[in-house]
Amino acid sequence: MMNTAIKDDPSYIYNQKVKRKNTISAIIRYAVLIIVGIFMVYPLVWMVGATFKENSEIFAGLNIIPRHPTVQGYVDAVKSYGGDINIWKALLNTFTIVIPKVIFTVVSATITAYGFGRFDFVGKKILYPIMISTLFLPQVVLNVPQYILYNKLGWVGSPLYLPLIVPSLFACDTYFIFMLVQFLHNVPRELEEAAKIDGCNVVQTLIKVVVPMLMPSIVSCALFQFMWSSNDFMGPLLYVNTPAKYPASYFVKLSMDSDAGFSWNRVLATSLISIIPSIVIFFMAQDQFVEGISAGGVKG
Repeated sequence: MMNTAIKDDPSYIYNQKVKRKNTISAIIRYAVLIIVGIFMVYPLVWMVGATFKENSEIFAGLNIIPRHPTVQGYVDAVKSYGGDINIWKALLNTFTIVIPKVIFTVVSATITAYGFGRFDFVGKKILYPIMISTLFLPQVVLNVPQYILYNKLGWVGSPLYLPLIVPSLFACDTYFIFMLVQFLHNVPRELEEAAKIDGCNVVQTLIKVVVPMLMPSIVSCALFQFMWSSNDFMGPLLYVNTPAKYPASYFVKLSMDSDAGFSWNRVLATSLISIIPSIVIFFMAQDQFVEGISAGGVKG
């Protein structure tokens, strides 16, 4: 009798309806996410499978598992064809560009964001909007004047990749400054005031207080810069003219050269090898990356 009375209770009926509605809603959400996830991940999984296929089998269908597995694509990918460059040297060249670029970007963007986010100076209300407006400039518009400038400086073809690295010293990537400024709005000023009372100067406050609070966002900036720089093709195409200095992004294009035989399994294997460092680093720092992205979107 008691169970029947509970089931006839209006609040119980309402709670059951809400629970059922939430369950159905959750099932639909997860189903949509799973379907979308499959569509997003499938090209990468197919690419991995295609590296083990023969050239004729790659375009025979969309199946992932090869019918006649072969590692010839990887053998050809790591093979040196007698030139001044191979995949391993190309990866080393990529890291020679990317690592200093990431470090310089993080340092310069953090200092610039701290200046715009915490200090009032003459022209700030004009300079900050001008800086943000550069986000709307496509890189293709800047290629010609930048090339002319670097050519006059004698940096084109530099063995130190000066045109690709030096701009990051001056916080030229506006997106990262904007991202750090937004995150900085969520850092309480009381922490900096307490550090000032304890005798910290501006630099010490930045290093000991602000940077640890900004760390998730800084990691996000570093990951973005790492991935964008690793995948950059136009920069090396314009400013690197020595085959021995080509990075992996340009070497992948060279792997399609008909002189070495146009084998798609070799091309795909070369591409996969070149993106493995980015994938590994992303998964190693994904927790802070997600935290930095989500926290940077919260308005202070």
